[in-house]
Amino acid sequence: MPSPHDEIADLREQVRVLSDHAELRELFDRYVCALDTGGPPGRDRERFASLFTEDVTFAFPIGVCTGVEAFTAFQREAGERWARTHHVSAGHRIELDGDRAALRVQQITTHVHHTTDAAPAHFDVGGYAEARAVRTGAGWRLSHVAFHVVWDSGVRLPELTGVQL
Repeated sequence: MPSPHDEIADLREQVRVLSDHAELRELFDRYVCALDTGGPPGRDRERFASLFTEDVTFAFPIGVCTGVEAFTAFQREAGERWARTHHVSAGHRIELDGDRAALRVQQITTHVHHTTDAAPAHFDVGGYAEARAVRTGAGWRLSHVAFHVVWDSGVRLPELTGVQL
């Protein structure tokens, strides 16, 4: 029979694991929300810095970049392509390894085209993100994000014609 001290240690470990999972889900959801939420000029970098390590790497079907500065510029350029976007994430699978974590998260994104039509066209993408995170002095931060397309539908932008999504 475990001692009360062992039971308390086990409970502390369980709480730590549950807390880490909750923090990592929330971190990824903040990332997805940040993709849809433009801020005042100059504030994007601050918002993204609270989510990523400085040397974060990104791999998307439309480009690869490294670092918060590069991602801020990449995201600003990508955001200008669309009137609006809406990212949804679910099914967060998290594997902890001490102060490191691996995530796999399902995502669906709607990209609404700039248009003057009454019913704007859109481009939808479904897939999953594979991410890595590290625990820092400021909490968990994403250190790598790669998005993998499983399907797409709707109207692609001309610059995406021929891009293997």
